[in-house]
Amino acid sequence: MAQYVRLVGASQRALAKALIDRAPLNAMVKISEQKRTDDQNAKMWAMLSDISRAMPDGKRKSPEVWKGIALHTLGHEVQFETDFNDRVFPLGLSSRRLTVKQMSDLIELLYAYGAEKGVVWSEPEPAYEGRE
Repeated sequence: MAQYVRLVGASQRALAKALIDRAPLNAMVKISEQKRTDDQNAKMWAMLSDISRAMPDGKRKSPEVWKGIALHTLGHEVQFETDFNDRVFPLGLSSRRLTVKQMSDLIELLYAYGAEKGVVWSEPEPAYEGRE
């Protein structure tokens, strides 16, 4: 049975150590940063939609395209492949695996870009995990 422990203090660290001590041989241990939250994801899509609507027709792109542009701007890797009809498409531009910190960086980039372009946000700037 898998065990998950969120390391938020000394007692959780002690529990994680005890679980490792009791783990069977060949067990796997993975320690990673927390993944992005649902609130962060919802905020990102709202912001990408706001940016999409704010652009003049010549620069209007779908929220999905704006997400790819933002992830690429932050240095996330992308690989290009060709489909069965020899059309090029990108792989690797997913926000699903971003950590809370990486998602916060993405949202801050969207705020900065939106401010530069005069985007009117559809929602106020509520506090969310990762934003100070």
